[in-house]
Amino acid sequence: MRAYLNWLTPLLRFSLILIFIFSIVRIGLVIWLNNRINISDLLPILIGGMRVDLSSWGYLLIPAVLILMLRLIFNTRNLDRIYAVYCSIVLMLVAITETATPSFIAQYDVRPNRLFVEYLEFPSEVFSMLVHGHLLSLIISLVVCCIVTVFSFKYISRGFTTNNVQIVSDYQMAGTLLAILLLSLLAARGTVGHRPLNPSLVYFAQDALLNSLTLNSLYSVAFAIKNSKNEKSSASLYGKLPKQEIIKQVRQAAHRKNYLSEEIPTLSVNSPVAQFNNKNLVVILEESLGARFVGHLGGSGLTPELDKLYRQGWGFTNMYATGTRSVRGIEALTTGFIPSPSRAVVKLSKSQKQFFTIASALSKLNYTTQFVYGGESHFDNMKSFFLGNGFTSIVDFHDIDNPNFVSSWGVSDEDLFIQANIELNKLHAKEKPFFSLIFTSSNHDPFLIPQGKVSLPDGFISDNPDRDLAIKYADYALGQFINNAKTQEYWRDTIFLIVADHDVRVYGSEPVPIKSFHIPAVILNSEQAPNSDSRLTSQIDLPVTLLSLLGVDIATPMVGFDLNKHYPVERAMMQYYDNFAYLENNQAVILMPNQQVSFWQYNPGNKSQTKVPQSQGNEDLKTKALAHVLFSTLAYSEHRYHLADR
Repeated sequence: MRAYLNWLTPLLRFSLILIFIFSIVRIGLVIWLNNRINISDLLPILIGGMRVDLSSWGYLLIPAVLILMLRLIFNTRNLDRIYAVYCSIVLMLVAITETATPSFIAQYDVRPNRLFVEYLEFPSEVFSMLVHGHLLSLIISLVVCCIVTVFSFKYISRGFTTNNVQIVSDYQMAGTLLAILLLSLLAARGTVGHRPLNPSLVYFAQDALLNSLTLNSLYSVAFAIKNSKNEKSSASLYGKLPKQEIIKQVRQAAHRKNYLSEEIPTLSVNSPVAQFNNKNLVVILEESLGARFVGHLGGSGLTPELDKLYRQGWGFTNMYATGTRSVRGIEALTTGFIPSPSRAVVKLSKSQKQFFTIASALSKLNYTTQFVYGGESHFDNMKSFFLGNGFTSIVDFHDIDNPNFVSSWGVSDEDLFIQANIELNKLHAKEKPFFSLIFTSSNHDPFLIPQGKVSLPDGFISDNPDRDLAIKYADYALGQFINNAKTQEYWRDTIFLIVADHDVRVYGSEPVPIKSFHIPAVILNSEQAPNSDSRLTSQIDLPVTLLSLLGVDIATPMVGFDLNKHYPVERAMMQYYDNFAYLENNQAVILMPNQQVSFWQYNPGNKSQTKVPQSQGNEDLKTKALAHVLFSTLAYSEHRYHLADR
């Protein structure tokens, strides 16, 4: 027996370190997040975590066992070093993902997932963000990773020196390795059921954070990578409906008449409230500006300039974002597309051309269409999506001469708006109507802004001064731009929309914390008299409303409401990781993976969200919600969301 244990020492040491890291980090997270965890949650977290850790151990042990088999077959100890290097690389990756976990949770309220992978596609921006905003965390992570890697390599390498191959025969070793390989395969599968282990089998709560604690971060990231290659189908998560029922439900909910196409099921003409007027359109998309900061919306009062604009324009006080990423906000505001558990269409392959955007509609009316961004426009695939779908020009970081301040994500908002004003004057000089989408970035982690521009109000208590100063600065830069725009020739003929892409952070124990999707939106310079609109509204309503204000009567596939009109219901839709919320007249149904459903009552006045007993849930609303999220998958996968060919 001792000879067996000696010979298996490298495998045992690798396994010991791996399980120790997974376990100690999970326990540490449970202690750190104790205010979110009930006693009854501990057992599901620990048991589910053990299942996932054993599955991860199985996957990671398979290559290690195969290396030892090769070592036995070729009777060479040269593979010892290869084995030690493999184990060290694996443990380094484990250390990287686990040390990144607390910061990721602080920002996104879950373990590292698909967002972690997507950010890795842009190393320069992410590295700059880490250096400038999370330097201490970065240093600690690097030190921990170095210690784990070096220690693992030496500790595992020394394990080979204790082998006693003379006592254990080749047949015994081969049989043992084969048994361990089979055990690893079974552990990796995680179950003897029909399907292998996946996160939904260990999820137990409606709180996404608690569910993510049952995973380890390497597993969570690996699962995200696997799913990114096979985009999520809404039906696989939430259940199915017949295709015709999906289309029927979505058409009815849009309250349109005279649908024009079976190929494009939602194609219809929304009768605009204005005659076609050749007015220009400028949409200012404010990064991470949640309602919680906007004084006019009952927030912390960091946006005096935006508060002024609310008094001057058509302001929406109960507007909700469709997601938690900028690309989700871009998707909603430029395409009016229903959110889905898949990535936003900005990043998906089938939507890179001949996918509807308001730019493609306005291009047909001889509009010049432009995207202006202070960073790299290739980020999140924006450049490809825009150029393939109606935008005629892009102005980004490389087109801005001599900016006064550059941060991790691009030039400051002041520099961006200076350039935007130049571009708008150029467009105006062409004597053609134009549409310009301007996307800010100063209010983005690590919240780097020019010094001395703004300060927090006296007596203001902040839990994150850097973030709050960035919000105050973004508001300051916006106010300067609007004040300047009012003096320009293009102002008179231009409708402006100022809207946030999403809140700075989504936080809450509900499966979709609706309050964290509340954002500001205000339309300036339209025919609408200044007013405060308290209706429940969604980002997907805004592009429909803007085209109506421009007098555009082109048939589009958008299903949002024209907020110039009134409808029998008010509604919004939100995607939060794998959970989809459909909110109608303050009743919400939330769809979750594995066909779980919960019902809620939402009070926008105090932003309270109360769970409704399952027996009292609105089944019709559940069907409507399911139809909408299924339509999103259907319209994308079957290429049924575009303008008519004629």
